[in-house]
Amino acid sequence: MTEQNFSNHKRIHPLYHYIIAPLSLGGCILSGINLAKATPANHYNAALIFVAFIILLCIGSITRVYALKVQDRAIRSEENFRHFILTGKPLDNRLRLGQIIALRFASDEELPGLAQKAIAENMRSADIKRSIKSWRADNKRI
Repeated sequence: MTEQNFSNHKRIHPLYHYIIAPLSLGGCILSGINLAKATPANHYNAALIFVAFIILLCIGSITRVYALKVQDRAIRSEENFRHFILTGKPLDNRLRLGQIIALRFASDEELPGLAQKAIAENMRSADIKRSIKSWRADNKRI
């Protein structure tokens, strides 16, 4: 596995990103076209297929969003605990979730100073990640 850094840290889940999401979206679009062109004789079946694809698209999206939200909560707790171990103080409440998620890539030596800099300069998560000198890989993110 290559060493993780700013340019390659984003994770793609092939089953979701390349199969489930495109097929669900494509099926939803095609079934919508089918519904629009349906004759009165097959309008009911076309409508059911369209609704089924809408439901499938919603289920796929919701499960992905829920997994990411749970992961974000875990990251917030882990980084708060890591900061507490390093400094004896919890993370500042002014840090936004995106900033905390970006800070997880900072080494233990950089975390306290970078957290203060993020608050003082109201840094975006991408800017926080770019300013990290010693990258701490997170290979478990979904």
